[in-house]
Amino acid sequence: MRSVFPIIMRRMRPPMIVLISAYALAVFGFTLMPGVDDQGEPWSMTFFQAFYVVSYTGSTIGFGEVPYDFSNAQRLWTMVSIYLTVFAWLYSVGTIISLIQDPEFRNALIRSRQLRSMGGLREPFYLICGYGDTGKLLARALIGRGYRIAVIDQDAGNMEQLRSQDSGIHVPAFCMDAEVPGNLIDAGLQHPWCAGVLAVTDSDHTNLKVAIAAKLLNREILVFCRADSEETANNMLSFGTDLVVNPCEDFARRLLMGMVEPDGHRVYDWLTSLPGARLPQRPEPPQGNWIICGFGDFGQAVYRVLREAGMEVTVVAEDLTMCPPGSIQGKGTEAVTLRQAGIDKASALVAGTDDDADNLSIIMTARQINARVYMVALENRLYNHGLFKLAKPELPVQTSYLTASRFMSVLSAPMLKDFLDMAAQQGNTWNQALVKRLADISGDLTPDCWSVNICERSARAVTLSLQLGETVALGNICRDPRKRKNMLDLVPLMLRRGGESFLLPGPETTLQSNDRLLFCGTGRAAALLGWSLHNRNSLRYVHTGEHRPDGWVWRTLARRRRARAKVDG
Repeated sequence: MRSVFPIIMRRMRPPMIVLISAYALAVFGFTLMPGVDDQGEPWSMTFFQAFYVVSYTGSTIGFGEVPYDFSNAQRLWTMVSIYLTVFAWLYSVGTIISLIQDPEFRNALIRSRQLRSMGGLREPFYLICGYGDTGKLLARALIGRGYRIAVIDQDAGNMEQLRSQDSGIHVPAFCMDAEVPGNLIDAGLQHPWCAGVLAVTDSDHTNLKVAIAAKLLNREILVFCRADSEETANNMLSFGTDLVVNPCEDFARRLLMGMVEPDGHRVYDWLTSLPGARLPQRPEPPQGNWIICGFGDFGQAVYRVLREAGMEVTVVAEDLTMCPPGSIQGKGTEAVTLRQAGIDKASALVAGTDDDADNLSIIMTARQINARVYMVALENRLYNHGLFKLAKPELPVQTSYLTASRFMSVLSAPMLKDFLDMAAQQGNTWNQALVKRLADISGDLTPDCWSVNICERSARAVTLSLQLGETVALGNICRDPRKRKNMLDLVPLMLRRGGESFLLPGPETTLQSNDRLLFCGTGRAAALLGWSLHNRNSLRYVHTGEHRPDGWVWRTLARRRRARAKVDG
């Protein structure tokens, strides 16, 4: 990291030389100019007296002629010194102003300030590499959950936007290239409180280099990456990247699940969405003839899945080099191209080009020809979401949202991935029942997911009860610690004990030390569950309905009350 001091010294060297030279010449000249003292005797200034006169002369303050009235020669040199030093100061001040306005200096100043703020961090934080649409969603979600973050991005506009936002906490924002390992170190990669690196730039190559650097420079942290190609994803996984999300392939698998097992798709969709969003209620994708407009990474992923499912697929693309036989050349924005692709009889159409304007045009043109066609629309940029909302496609796709929600689901509940894999094998009927339970507890908002370890740190009251030989039932800790007849708005999704995992454990399940539980529900339910997990009195109440005082004063009063009751008896 370049420090601010060398930049200042390099830029200020010429004006400092000019200023020092002007003062030295003025001081030396005053010592040579002949003067007269109050006795009429010849007199010359000492270097101290000359420097004193030049100091107030060069600053244009002017205290008068000291210690004696100046001679004409001294007054003449005073005028020379005034112009000499004033112009030297003007040159120096102008250089300072240009230095302050210099982007290189300002960036170095910001970096230095951010480095100092990183040194003061004393809590876990995540380093986000890339502040595009995905990075912004991740930053908002992590801050909303109380996590600290640091951000590195090469776009100065993005970093300035982040710095100007009022996030409630300070967010170190580094305007640097994430491909350079030294920049990652400066941004906190090797910081003792760094919990993970989230590589979500728009370049697969950059994300790959970030993943490699992170695994080599700090093996203890989590590394999550976005990859737009299957080859890059496999490369990242080969050296131990903890999570790689290919949003195009991820969506394609979801699309197939929505056709074959719609309720399984709803479970996956609801549990991996960002918490607090509206529950997505989307029509089921139809089976029949599909048209794909655009054959980039997104179009190719959807094409492979549809063909594996046995669907008839027609591709429309400007470049037919990589397209399958029978593809039609064009954008799909023209009615003649869509008619040639068979839009009149098509069941569904995918507007999957890399240009949002083209995708919107495809939707509007196709709707005019076939109003009943099922629309899948790729939203490349989040700022166009309002336009797509007005276009009303049946299945809008935001790859940045898919990536961010997948990252957040794993960060907040590491067991969720295993649960979803097991839930996908249970069949649509099982998932249908789970969908109903999820809808009952969360209303119209997506539920939150979190994990709980039955240990001293995460469940102090439960651990103490187990050590005392007491039985703790799962159903009881799911009761409201304020009114135990009411159940909390949560669902225990999975219990992991030893090497085994159990889906949807029942209320009669007794807990054991080192059990790991996966819950989903509302944020309020999670907070109330914490009372039963950590407070011994709350845990006793949800089990027995008994409120037993735990404080010294209340225990003393309770003993006296019991003593009086015995005497009266």
